[in-house]
Amino acid sequence: MRVLIVTVAGSSGRFSESLGYPCLKCLYHENGIKESLLYQMLHQDGDFDCYVVVGGFQYEKLEEALALEFQEYKGRILLVENKHYADYGSGYSLYLALKAILDMDISEVVFAEGDLFVDRESFRRVFDAPRDVVTCSTEPIWASRAVAFYFDQAYSIHYLYDTDHSVFEIPEPFLGIFNSGQIWKFADAKRLRETVRAIPKEEWQGTNLVLIENYFKGLGREDYEMIAFRDWVNCNTVSDYRKCHRKGDRHENT
Repeated sequence: MRVLIVTVAGSSGRFSESLGYPCLKCLYHENGIKESLLYQMLHQDGDFDCYVVVGGFQYEKLEEALALEFQEYKGRILLVENKHYADYGSGYSLYLALKAILDMDISEVVFAEGDLFVDRESFRRVFDAPRDVVTCSTEPIWASRAVAFYFDQAYSIHYLYDTDHSVFEIPEPFLGIFNSGQIWKFADAKRLRETVRAIPKEEWQGTNLVLIENYFKGLGREDYEMIAFRDWVNCNTVSDYRKCHRKGDRHENT
């Protein structure tokens, strides 16, 4: 069973501030639900057997929208509520999603953060990849906006994220640094289960990078694929959202 996990539980403070009112970012649209980030992510080029959506902030609105606007996925969407969206980090949403599926007959899992726009061709490469996948974008790396990763001198992968959106610190020599595409593929279900079960429960209250770093720890650079998105936007503000659709319109016209 192939699973796509999309986490959309956060309160979207920067996005709401840019709009001037509280808003569930993943459902925001200006010309119809098909322009929303969640709709576009679930309708990417790849047919999954199960779509796990983790909500929290404005959960009832999300629940209603999935029932009314995503009926073609009826029976394949598993909606999970994160009641700790305001006091725990993003790792807890990922924990709840994985907890919901680990006893199922899964073959691989793709995890995507819910505030992203990515081009369909690049996403298809992630879907088709037979191995684990780490993604990156070609956007500049700013601590105020990015999740970054670097390779140390042994090609081990390390992620960087500042919850205060202030600065990055790299404590050692490194071979390369990249802006994370914030989408990952876990192609080894056994390794994924073992990784989840080995992480102490309190560590899940931090960021989702706890799971990701632990999963990829010990893997050589030849053991997974790194895919660069051709078009990628992390939608922190409404201007970012509009940038997504300018990119989308450009590809529809080419």
